[in-house]
Amino acid sequence: MVTGSLALAAAGAFTGASLYVNFVEQPARLKLDDPALMKEWETSDHRGFALLAGLSLASAVFGFIDYKSSDDVRWLAGAATIVAAWPFLFYAVVPLDNRILALIAAEDGADARKSIELWGKLELALTALGALATALFVFASG
Repeated sequence: MVTGSLALAAAGAFTGASLYVNFVEQPARLKLDDPALMKEWETSDHRGFALLAGLSLASAVFGFIDYKSSDDVRWLAGAATIVAAWPFLFYAVVPLDNRILALIAAEDGADARKSIELWGKLELALTALGALATALFVFASG
């Protein structure tokens, strides 16, 4: 079904975007001095959050639609895995985002850097969720 292909594509895009953040953007930003690091993170965080949340939601919706039409529980497993990014974002990432934004507003570069380093480690969990959902959707497609 087309919805299954769309679920897989969105999960793959989510995983790819998350991999890019982890292995390209985060290492590059950590090489910046504190003022530049804070400015770059503040700008990119809002855009990245919207992109990953949107891809996660789209993938979950398409996976659930395919599950309802095919009764194949593998689509539901993939949808549940990718939608797990939402509570993870809400309970783990957003509080840290807010802390980082407060540190940026206070111009506390050293603590902001430490928090941004931790943020990068949490981002790895999103990459893992995306990769697992992508694998489940590939399995369901076969």
